[in-house]
Amino acid sequence: MRIVSVSEDKKIEKRIAITPDIAKKYIALGFEVSLAKSYGEHLGFKDNDYKDLGVKISQDENEIISNADIIVQLGLLPEDKISLIKENQILIGVLDPYNNKEKINNLVKNKINIFSLELLPRITRAQSMDILSSQANLAGYKAVIESFANFERAIPMMMTAAGTIPAAKILVVGAGVAGLQAIATAKRMGAIVFATDVRMASKEQVESLGGKFLTVEGSENLETEGGYAKEVSDDFKKKQEHLLTETLKKIDIVICTALIPGKTAPVIIKENMINGMQSGSIIYDLAAVQGGNTALTEVDKIINKNGVKIMGEANILNKLPTSASSLYAKNVFNFVSNLYDKENNKININLEDEIIKKTLIK
Repeated sequence: MRIVSVSEDKKIEKRIAITPDIAKKYIALGFEVSLAKSYGEHLGFKDNDYKDLGVKISQDENEIISNADIIVQLGLLPEDKISLIKENQILIGVLDPYNNKEKINNLVKNKINIFSLELLPRITRAQSMDILSSQANLAGYKAVIESFANFERAIPMMMTAAGTIPAAKILVVGAGVAGLQAIATAKRMGAIVFATDVRMASKEQVESLGGKFLTVEGSENLETEGGYAKEVSDDFKKKQEHLLTETLKKIDIVICTALIPGKTAPVIIKENMINGMQSGSIIYDLAAVQGGNTALTEVDKIINKNGVKIMGEANILNKLPTSASSLYAKNVFNFVSNLYDKENNKININLEDEIIKKTLIK
């Protein structure tokens, strides 16, 4: 069985799907691994690091794809590479089926097996494959670091002979994986942290990390069976808006993390709320690429509104691609291991397995 990966467009994606330590695991499992030349060099992984493990390195990406059994990537391949994928080959990645519907449908028609890992069910057995959680964890951490780097005041309280500098006040909107990591990171650096989420189940998690949970009346039932936030009613939005408007007047930094899978991000922070914030405040919007949680977010731009900076990047994980690649590659390896029938040296697409059934696009 041959598992392969080719280079992503590094202008938009610096992460890789197979790191040297994971290549070693694939080979131990019985796979042949083939990668494109200079595949991981931008992350410090030399071709010889892979070759020494038994990985085949090729300059011909077309040949790599054409002769693969399994292709693992971050995103969907470009058009010239997609056309090379043949019947019964397997493509695994974060393929954004909601926005790439036509391309993916064409692949399905050609009897190509496509697994999109953002569709993984939230069950215990799938935790080691959960790319959304592993990547969101890093994104939440990095959003705090980026915000603090742009905030022109100290974060922790400092008591000096010249006077006391108060601790910065941070609000985290959305207490999922990214939000919880943002809370933990901000707290470790000495900030006073508040958080809000439509799911009341988040309250205990927020408080366990030292954050203060802001409650909107009627939050109890706003969670799906899969653990995601539901869309909220107009009445709830009004209550949330009032709470946030008053809270934001005292907040220095806001980290926005609220997302609904497959849908435009909810606009939670309106322009009038931003107008009420203190000059010098920062908003970092992790939902920027899906439209943003603020009314003014623009992807890859810093918007200055009356002294308040609103930031949001298309791919914040490009700022720590080595760590992100390490976790992603492990997630993918665990997923492939679940597909692989080692005794018979073949892939077993068992649709009675919930993990396989939910991620296979039909």
